[in-house]
Amino acid sequence: MDIALVVNPTSGKGRGGALRSAVEERLRSRGARVRTVVGVDGDHARDLTHAAVTEGVDAVVALGGDGMVHLALQAVAGTETPLGIVPAGTGNDLAAALSLPSDAVAATDVVLAGSQRRIDAVRAGETWFGCVLGAGFDSIVNERANRLRWPKGNARYNVAIALELPSFKPLPFTLTLDGEEWRTDAMLVAVGNAQSYGGGYRITPDAVLDDGLVDVCVLGPVSKLDFVKTLPKARTGEHVGHPSVTIRRAKVVTIDSPGVVAYADGERIGPLPLTCECVAGAVQVFAPASS
Repeated sequence: MDIALVVNPTSGKGRGGALRSAVEERLRSRGARVRTVVGVDGDHARDLTHAAVTEGVDAVVALGGDGMVHLALQAVAGTETPLGIVPAGTGNDLAAALSLPSDAVAATDVVLAGSQRRIDAVRAGETWFGCVLGAGFDSIVNERANRLRWPKGNARYNVAIALELPSFKPLPFTLTLDGEEWRTDAMLVAVGNAQSYGGGYRITPDAVLDDGLVDVCVLGPVSKLDFVKTLPKARTGEHVGHPSVTIRRAKVVTIDSPGVVAYADGERIGPLPLTCECVAGAVQVFAPASS
């Protein structure tokens, strides 16, 4: 195979860069031709990946976390070029959804074995996502964290939560699910193609990657104390039992709330309103035969 290996050297506190040589060596030892893509920034890496797909590589392999997978997805979604994932980030939610090994060499061997499956992807405006789009408290925290210069790493999100939570109030949302309008106040709204985001928060725990639909999770107004108690339950999906949580399914979802910005796969997508359309079988991925 002629493979474009897209690498984020900084993912997982440098794990992506540290694993690069081992992944390249494994691919080449099995006869693959490897062109390694490392952009000077995200936009450059995305352009290089698009160019590789246009030139006809046999596969794109993303080495990194969900952000790198998200970047690669922009190039392969809607094409016949398959996507391989070697998880090396702090959040590896799509890799987990596909039951990929956490070990880099073992995940590389999944690509080399050649077993593939088609999964859905969601088009939100001009951007594709594979896991979950969030809008509300979680995206507001992301916005605040990205503005912070200190501390570094995941600690920024804890600081952002502490800064945002005291003044946060439920937001007015207008949702349209397959043409049916729903107006509601909510703490957050999540649109899930996969089950988890944020490194394992199972916000839409019954979402299926290849059913042609997204699961929409709405957490309605709750007290701050109840909110703080409920959010950790998303680690296991137990939050869906809360009386203020509603889960619905749709193919096309439009989300609107004044002044709110949406994030998907950990990346900033843009301000609402946004229409999310689940495109069945939009991506061919390498996955274990049993997944």
